[in-house]
Amino acid sequence: MSVTEYEDTDEQVISSGWMTAIAIVMIGLGLIAIAFPFFATIASTVLFGWIFIFAGIAQIAYTFQSKGAGKIAWKMILGFLYLLSGIFVMINPLEGAFAFTIVLGITIFLQGMIQVSLAFQMRWISPNWGWMLVSGFIGIIFGIFVWSSSPLSATWLIGTLIGINLLFDGIWMLTLHSGDKLTISH
Repeated sequence: MSVTEYEDTDEQVISSGWMTAIAIVMIGLGLIAIAFPFFATIASTVLFGWIFIFAGIAQIAYTFQSKGAGKIAWKMILGFLYLLSGIFVMINPLEGAFAFTIVLGITIFLQGMIQVSLAFQMRWISPNWGWMLVSGFIGIIFGIFVWSSSPLSATWLIGTLIGINLLFDGIWMLTLHSGDKLTISH
């Protein structure tokens, strides 16, 4: 599948081989997360904790390169907040999952909004743009669902939502580029 180009536009060729491989991996990970939501919740929460620990260490290291006492103090406080947050999540992954549920809900909601917007832009390029639109609407609905759910549901909710989100993202990626190559003008 290709889009006709005018002479003045640049062309970018996207190979669907990589997109297909990534889509299949995302679908597989989504199915695993749906089948084992508790483990997916704990794994994503622990990953979140490690990210904060590394961010805290990096911020503290950066602090020592700063000039002026005020800058050093604020950067050091920020670094220790990151570090302590990460350690808290690693020590108490279930409690961290409750907080992570709120962050994940916001993220999935915003991702859904962006995908809906992108889907309408893709309708001129791909006949399968509807999958991206459906994925975006599902993200919006899941984001709202997470905000209104009980904190006790965080142990299964995060893993299930991550799984469903990965599954639908993989599906739209797999169907969007159905040909061997797609030429896009910009």
